[in-house]
Amino acid sequence: MKSYYWDFFGPRAEGTAQHFLIHLREFLQKHECPDTPTGLRSEGAGHQAVFCSPPVEFQAAIERSLRPRRSTDD
Repeated sequence: MKSYYWDFFGPRAEGTAQHFLIHLREFLQKHECPDTPTGLRSEGAGHQAVFCSPPVEFQAAIERSLRPRRSTDD
Protein backbone atom coordinates (compact mmCIF):
# COMPACT_ATOMS: atom_id res chain seq x y z
CA MET A 1 0.00 0.00 0.00
CA LYS A 2 1.27 3.46 -0.86
CA SER A 3 1.34 6.19 1.78
CA TYR A 4 1.55 9.91 1.07
CA TYR A 5 3.14 12.50 3.36
CA TRP A 6 3.01 16.25 3.79
CA ASP A 7 5.87 17.56 5.96
CA PHE A 8 5.81 20.62 8.19
CA PHE A 9 8.82 22.09 9.97
CA GLY A 10 9.50 24.65 12.66
CA PRO A 11 7.92 25.80 15.91
CA ARG A 12 4.40 25.80 14.45
CA ALA A 13 4.72 22.46 12.65
CA GLU A 14 2.37 20.58 14.97
CA GLY A 15 -0.47 23.11 14.76
CA THR A 16 -0.10 23.48 11.01
CA ALA A 17 -0.09 19.71 10.53
CA GLN A 18 -3.19 19.28 12.69
CA HIS A 19 -4.97 21.94 10.65
CA PHE A 20 -3.93 20.31 7.36
CA LEU A 21 -5.14 16.93 8.66
CA ILE A 22 -8.62 18.39 9.16
CA HIS A 23 -8.70 19.55 5.54
CA LEU A 24 -7.29 16.24 4.29
CA ARG A 25 -10.07 14.33 6.04
CA GLU A 26 -12.67 16.73 4.62
CA PHE A 27 -11.24 16.15 1.13
CA LEU A 28 -11.41 12.38 1.58
CA GLN A 29 -14.99 12.58 2.86
CA LYS A 30 -16.05 14.82 -0.03
CA HIS A 31 -14.52 12.42 -2.55
CA GLU A 32 -16.20 9.39 -0.97
CA CYS A 33 -13.05 7.86 0.48
CA PRO A 34 -13.65 8.43 4.23
CA ASP A 35 -12.14 5.16 5.50
CA THR A 36 -8.63 5.98 4.28
CA PRO A 37 -6.12 5.75 7.15
CA THR A 38 -4.77 9.19 8.09
CA GLY A 39 -2.76 10.64 10.93
CA LEU A 40 0.27 12.50 12.22
CA ARG A 41 3.88 11.35 12.56
CA SER A 42 6.97 13.10 13.85
CA GLU A 43 10.57 12.34 13.00
CA GLY A 44 11.97 14.65 15.68
CA ALA A 45 11.68 18.04 17.26
CA GLY A 46 10.31 20.69 14.92
CA HIS A 47 8.86 18.18 12.45
CA GLN A 48 5.36 16.88 11.90
CA ALA A 49 4.06 14.92 8.94
CA VAL A 50 0.49 14.24 7.91
CA PHE A 51 -0.03 10.93 6.16
CA CYS A 52 -2.73 9.02 4.33
CA SER A 53 -2.79 5.57 2.76
CA PRO A 54 -5.52 5.63 0.11
CA PRO A 55 -6.71 2.71 -2.02
CA VAL A 56 -5.03 2.37 -5.42
CA GLU A 57 -8.00 3.77 -7.33
CA PHE A 58 -7.81 7.02 -5.35
CA GLN A 59 -4.04 7.61 -5.52
CA ALA A 60 -4.09 9.64 -8.74
CA ALA A 61 -6.65 12.05 -7.27
CA ILE A 62 -4.49 12.56 -4.17
CA GLU A 63 -1.37 13.16 -6.27
CA ARG A 64 -3.12 15.53 -8.66
CA SER A 65 -5.16 17.53 -6.16
CA LEU A 66 -3.08 17.61 -2.98
CA ARG A 67 0.49 17.21 -4.31
CA PRO A 68 2.08 15.29 -1.43
CA ARG A 69 5.71 16.06 -0.62
CA ARG A 70 6.73 12.40 -0.59
CA SER A 71 5.38 8.86 -0.74
CA THR A 72 6.39 5.37 0.35
CA ASP A 73 5.39 1.90 -0.68
CA ASP A 74 4.63 0.09 2.55
